Amino acid sequence: MPFAWIVPSAIWLVLHFTAESCRKGAVGASRAARGTVEVCSNGNMTANTACAIRQGTSVTLSCQLGALQGAAECRAAIFLNNSEQVRNQGGSVSKTFAVTTYGKHTFTCKTLCGDKTRLVCGIDIQCGNPPDEPRNVSCIQHGTRGHLTCTWDKGRLTYLDTAYGIELSNGTDTFCFPEETPSQVFGSRALSKLDFGSNYTVVVSASNKLGNASSQPLTFMLIDIVKPHPPAFSVEFDDSSATNCTFSWHDEAQAQHYRLRYRPLSRHTWSVVESFHREEYHLQGLEPDTAYEFQVSCRLLPGRGLWSDWSRSQMHTPAAVPTGILDVWYRQQDVDSGLQNLSIFWKALSKPEAGGRILGYTVTLEALDHGKLPAQSHQTTQTSFSRVTPRVGHRITVSAHNSRGSSPPAAILARPGSQDLPPPQRVSAVALGNSSILVSWSPPLGSAVPVGGYVVEWEEPWREPRLQPQHSWVKLPPSHLSTVLAEHIRDNVCYQIHVSALYQDRAGQAASVRGNSTAQAPSAGPQMLTTPWASGVLVSWEEIPAPQQRGCITGYHIYLQRRDRQGQPEVHAVPAGKAPCSLHIPDLEPGEHHDLWMTAVTAAGEGPRGNSDSVCLESAGGWVTLVLICSFCSFFILSACVCSVPPVRKVFQALFSLLLPQWQSKAIPDPANATWARSLTATKAELSAPSSPFLPSGFEEPETTPVEETFAHPEPPIPGDKLLVGSAGSRGHGDWAQESSGEEQQLPELYQRLVVEAMEPPEPVSEYISNPGTSALPPEPDTAPDPPEPDCSPLSVFPTTFLTPALCCEGNLTLDRVKLNCSPFPSVSAQPVQSVTRDASK
Repeated sequence: MPFAWIVPSAIWLVLHFTAESCRKGAVGASRAARGTVEVCSNGNMTANTACAIRQGTSVTLSCQLGALQGAAECRAAIFLNNSEQVRNQGGSVSKTFAVTTYGKHTFTCKTLCGDKTRLVCGIDIQCGNPPDEPRNVSCIQHGTRGHLTCTWDKGRLTYLDTAYGIELSNGTDTFCFPEETPSQVFGSRALSKLDFGSNYTVVVSASNKLGNASSQPLTFMLIDIVKPHPPAFSVEFDDSSATNCTFSWHDEAQAQHYRLRYRPLSRHTWSVVESFHREEYHLQGLEPDTAYEFQVSCRLLPGRGLWSDWSRSQMHTPAAVPTGILDVWYRQQDVDSGLQNLSIFWKALSKPEAGGRILGYTVTLEALDHGKLPAQSHQTTQTSFSRVTPRVGHRITVSAHNSRGSSPPAAILARPGSQDLPPPQRVSAVALGNSSILVSWSPPLGSAVPVGGYVVEWEEPWREPRLQPQHSWVKLPPSHLSTVLAEHIRDNVCYQIHVSALYQDRAGQAASVRGNSTAQAPSAGPQMLTTPWASGVLVSWEEIPAPQQRGCITGYHIYLQRRDRQGQPEVHAVPAGKAPCSLHIPDLEPGEHHDLWMTAVTAAGEGPRGNSDSVCLESAGGWVTLVLICSFCSFFILSACVCSVPPVRKVFQALFSLLLPQWQSKAIPDPANATWARSLTATKAELSAPSSPFLPSGFEEPETTPVEETFAHPEPPIPGDKLLVGSAGSRGHGDWAQESSGEEQQLPELYQRLVVEAMEPPEPVSEYISNPGTSALPPEPDTAPDPPEPDCSPLSVFPTTFLTPALCCEGNLTLDRVKLNCSPFPSVSAQPVQSVTRDASK
């Protein structure tokens, strides 16, 4: 019992001897005089206020020179901080000043004698504020073996020397401890050790020459202000579970109240638990294979005292066997009658379900009702799988595995067949901003299979595959007809969105729409190319690069304006998605210059114009001429190339022989094959034969009579003695047996004609004259075959050229008139030649 009062008494005595009087500063402050006088050897200087004043106070200063300083030639002057303020002739001077700035102001009195200045006396006036009431007084002791330290807020600056102290009282005595580490804003003081069971009151006092101030009293027990040191702790994970662990800690104060907080490093929110046990705590429900941060704090008693600072530690939880089941669906496409392509998709497991980092997936395909086909197992690290299989039903299972094991397999049945699986109706996309898109749709129409859900997929159509995020899709129940896309969505980017209905885990036909979360007007215009076409112009363009589209392009505007006209240009609107990227603008005026340019449009507005181009159509006549020339050149080149190949040439010859007129394919006969020519040849042979029965045995060759060549007028033609001569140039086609448009000519009597009396009537004269470049026609049935003619091409691409037959002698012989009488005569007769023209130039 004596020990119980001896210890507190000893502590109080220590405080008594180390403390100072708390009223000293206040007493000193109350002694301030109302005025200030400074007496010097050469004079004195007085002020009507104290040496410390508040801001804005008026101070009157006076200077009185001594007897030796007040000579008639000298003047007295008052200076403020070495700057002259006022002077006066004689031995005194005074002036009133308004002090508006904080700090020390030095006033001096000087004598001015000619060019000499001498200091007489001076006064220092300080401008400041009285101390404010100390606020936010707090006392704390760090650890059970530390010292009590009190701090406070001083308030505004005083600009004066201000004394601060702590008045400590236990209800009986009061002691003052001066400020230990003076500063302008905060004050503090470390006190000696106090008794844990006593009540104490602390008051902070402040005083200067302008006044005093004290804080509100702070009453406490030492047990309430002791702050223990952070406890040391350790964490151990259970072997059977990666989600449970045990915390163990210890500290020097043997605290009875602990709190624990923890969070994954990827999050910012904490989970907090409290414990009243001194040694350990069991924590459950952690995420496997996750980096955590753990922190522990304590205080001496539950509900009393200050909490210690947090002790920190970071650890990584071990992996666990995956517990989740994958969400699987598929697409089926027939390759041919015996093969099909199965594309399988699934979502990655959430982190708690995965039990750690997933190393891969196992996909098993087992054919149904075909025991001969073994099950196929495949490994992949992607969340999709595609394989061409026989066109039979399959049982598909997919499972995920990590370093600890595999998840339960997810199984679906893929049935073959091309059933009608219609797409959803009225798919739309609405921009919501904040990197999100609202997609809505209506159920499919006319489906024979019930809808089991929907799949919404989205992608950036212009992004490179290596930069494209993993396949983005979401699976929804059949009751949901809308969803908000927020995963992998960026602002001012156009996405291609596909919505498909699920029919027993199989995706049907997809309905597509484009959408963006936000959009801006394009930053560039399309690059276009113009080509004159028909009576207008064909405008084609390239897509704007994706970064410059800044959203989904809703359309294009093509501007057309005549160069010589003012006013608004003609605008042609083209909706986006039109393939190919081209537009034909018809009915442009030939010979007029037209300027064209393009812009792109998004939901936010129209972008800048792209490149410009000018087009001018030529007149119609020029186009016709150009087309004809090109056609003729093409036909000539093609004909030359084709006819250079013998097999092809023969085919074309046969074809042209059917298309050309009949006379084109007939050969011009040789005059030597005419009937009259043959008759004449036979007659000559008979006359020359010595045993001819038609001549007397004593017949002698008549004497040769010279014939004079004369040019006489022809006799009138005799009816019936006609030779119808035609010209190839006089008729384009037709039968040469018809009468010629030319004049009928009678042959001149150049030679005596010999006629055999018993001679048969001559056959009709041949209708053609033989051309060396053509083949003769086959002989008539009653005519003896002629010697074979040389083989020539029966068909020529170009019109046949008629050549003049070669004569058997030098020179050309032209018969102007020919008259032949083919009637039989009993005797040989001859008619004289009336006219012969000979060309002997050769």
